[in-house]
Amino acid sequence: MQSRIEQICSEKGLRMTDQRRTIAQVLSDSMDHPDVDLLYQRAITLDPNISIATVYRTVRLFEEANILEKHDFGDGRARYEEASNNHHDHLINIKNGEVIEFYNDEIERMKIKIAKELGYDLVDHRLELYATPRSVKEPSDDDGEIQ
Repeated sequence: MQSRIEQICSEKGLRMTDQRRTIAQVLSDSMDHPDVDLLYQRAITLDPNISIATVYRTVRLFEEANILEKHDFGDGRARYEEASNNHHDHLINIKNGEVIEFYNDEIERMKIKIAKELGYDLVDHRLELYATPRSVKEPSDDDGEIQ
């Protein structure tokens, strides 16, 4: 059975080798935002003949074909996720690198309002929030604003 990414590759007319199929499968199965090293580690468990260079070339090919989106979450590593028409934003835990995807209607309305107030029509945006986990605290008057 073809993975989601392999199906997209076929629809776009990309030639699929066995190694590209394996990398596409690993990417489709990923629930996180892996970098190339992590993709390579996962891919060689399925096909030990895949080289890191093949992973780099395949990721670049998929990115150029708009199958993957590349992210830089400030940790010095390019991280990837399947390109999607479903917009979402990211919250990055700077303690452990975990990336949480979220969607918020209020943020979506605010971004359009801000662009209009500045005399623009918004065509796209990317929002990344960098945070640390909150400690369990007693209730306070803290409204969550950055000081």
